Amino acid sequence: MSHLNYNHLYYFWMVCKQGSVSKAAEALFLTPQTVTGQIRALEDRLKGKLTKRSGRNVEPTELGQLVYKYADKMFGLSYEMLDIINYSQRDNELFDVGVADALSKSVVSRVLLKAVPGDDGIHLRCFESTHELLLEQLSQHKLDMILSDCPVDSSQSPGLFSVKIGECMMSFFCSGAVSKKRFPAIIEEHKLLIPGSRTAMGRKLMHWFDSQGITPNILGEFDDAALMKAFGANHKAMFVAPTFYSADVLDLPDIQEIAQVEELKEEYYAIFAERMIQHPAVKRICEADFSKLFH
Repeated sequence: MSHLNYNHLYYFWMVCKQGSVSKAAEALFLTPQTVTGQIRALEDRLKGKLTKRSGRNVEPTELGQLVYKYADKMFGLSYEMLDIINYSQRDNELFDVGVADALSKSVVSRVLLKAVPGDDGIHLRCFESTHELLLEQLSQHKLDMILSDCPVDSSQSPGLFSVKIGECMMSFFCSGAVSKKRFPAIIEEHKLLIPGSRTAMGRKLMHWFDSQGITPNILGEFDDAALMKAFGANHKAMFVAPTFYSADVLDLPDIQEIAQVEELKEEYYAIFAERMIQHPAVKRICEADFSKLFH
């Protein structure tokens, strides 16, 4: 049997991963015609059809599923090899971390400090985005770890694992004059800034409002916790932030804490691929004691 062209196999694998020829071509910096031609060459080599149309997308045929299964193992191992070489052959450890934009940056910075070795021999690169986009980048071997506000579903993302590193109670804060109503009824008397519905805390907060019979007067939703705090400090509105964040928040002009809510807790998770458990920085974070941070 003649030698298999692994470039052709890689292009087929990318089409299956991306779900369409056009998306794969964009990721590969090639034209769709080039990708299609390479897959046809692979089909000629394997003497069978590998893909079929499914609406606007492409999916593997029965033969394509078999080929994809082996290709996924092969290229997964190659990425794992490159990841290990990447961080093990540098003078400074390279550590690429994705941070969910919903998380408190003050807390995240203290968590990341645990990744730094005693000799400061690390090159830390942080990227901020939504939980969903960061998971996609992690599965594509573009990140070593994610810090997020919710765990990963291993049944939906095989090979990815999450470790809960802590949780903190939330408080309501307000700038400007405050209504004299009791909490939580006071919430309805103020414009409210809340985490976006795509964030775990945003969803928890809306469920809590329902359980309290509260109809919030929402001024804005923010996926970025730091932006929400900054907006709240410059506008007469009520907003939500971690309770132990109060020392920072109350330093801002005219900000006061209204109430702490035991039922609302922001959770922090470290998410990583199985292959990265031996990364020194990942190990330091997973094995660190954060009890004093989340007290």
